[in-house]
Amino acid sequence: MLTRNENAWCSSRLKEAFLKKNVNPVCFSFSELVANVAEKPYFTRRNIDLLGELSAIVVRPIGRGSLDEIIFQMDLLHRISRTGLTVINHPKAIERGVDKYYTLALLEEAGVSVPRTAVTESVVEAIGSFKRLGGDCVVKPVFGSRGIGAARISDADVAERAFRTLRFYRHVIYIQEFIPHGTRDIRAFVVGDRVIATMFRTSSSWKTNVSRGARPMHMEATEDVDNLALRAAGAVGCEIAGVDIMESDRGLLVNEVNSQPGWRGLQSTSKIDIADEIATYVIGKAKR
Repeated sequence: MLTRNENAWCSSRLKEAFLKKNVNPVCFSFSELVANVAEKPYFTRRNIDLLGELSAIVVRPIGRGSLDEIIFQMDLLHRISRTGLTVINHPKAIERGVDKYYTLALLEEAGVSVPRTAVTESVVEAIGSFKRLGGDCVVKPVFGSRGIGAARISDADVAERAFRTLRFYRHVIYIQEFIPHGTRDIRAFVVGDRVIATMFRTSSSWKTNVSRGARPMHMEATEDVDNLALRAAGAVGCEIAGVDIMESDRGLLVNEVNSQPGWRGLQSTSKIDIADEIATYVIGKAKR
């Protein structure tokens, strides 16, 4: 397990699930790895040959890092995958999932309904897009999670000030139409070719991230939600995914696909042992 904190709730649950199946989980972070070129072993951790000892790698949230760190970490995962060792999720899926524009473009190309969105480096074009999208928009970082940095803006002067500030710091401007969805959305958890659990995330505001205070609430599975979540995860290439879905007057819209999802809130609403489902799937995919 590639994890920043093996004692975090999800990581510790996953460790327990593997142990119950007589599989010995080894937890480590990227900072512990050495990648060799023109010399074997290609990947070591404390002088242990990872390719010789491991049957699969499960990637938990990578977290923040410098450009150097993130590029190296993804390069490392790609090379590990090319050796034939199972990596879940595949690094391609992780790269797609953390990039909101990339994700939405892939979803639209796969025929999945998504909110209207504009992404630009031009303040002038951003202002035009803001007006075209109704003058009530959510501005988000292209790379980010848990709703951090996302702001709803419904004033053109405030929007221009925000866009100019973002460009001053050389950020790309990501603008999405605000979808009236009450104070709840849907999280569907995909493992392999199944949606194993769904929940409503209910909040006192338009932000429905559990990490920001939203309450997880039980939701009975529906065929429409399950099919949409599976199509979305498939479009991004995720074997394990948290798919965020909004109910709107245009029907169900997929907002994001999380390639490294947590499930603590979801577990509180479901009788399914989510960690056990993940462990079972990983073992089934691991090399023998």
